[in-house]
Amino acid sequence: MRNMIFGLIIWLGCATTLPAQEADIQATIDSQIEAFLADDFETAFGFASPTLQRLFGTPENFRNMVTQGYPMVWRPGNVRYLELREQGATLWQRVMITDREGRVHVLDYRMLETENGWRINGVQILDSSDFSA
Repeated sequence: MRNMIFGLIIWLGCATTLPAQEADIQATIDSQIEAFLADDFETAFGFASPTLQRLFGTPENFRNMVTQGYPMVWRPGNVRYLELREQGATLWQRVMITDREGRVHVLDYRMLETENGWRINGVQILDSSDFSA
């Protein structure tokens, strides 16, 4: 019984921290999308994690990857935040983006908390047929 109560206390503690982080995580994603819309890839690159910055090296390389691989993020029509969830020590923000042609895309943003705030540590495109609007 004592272990169950302790587990419940830990679970409740974790459950209350997610909403507190959610606004900051969504603000980070919003800021990057705003930079994409302005074609300001230097600013957008700043919202990528240090690991992704090392991987791509320059805002120009980052721009090429985004415009070719994630056009729905570069030029979204509508952005809707779904659930924020924790898997292990990683937070994932699910986002539904409707592109300018009306196609729906569901993406998982892997988030990383750094000394400079939340950064995007990867984005996975999910099968949007698994989700309903």
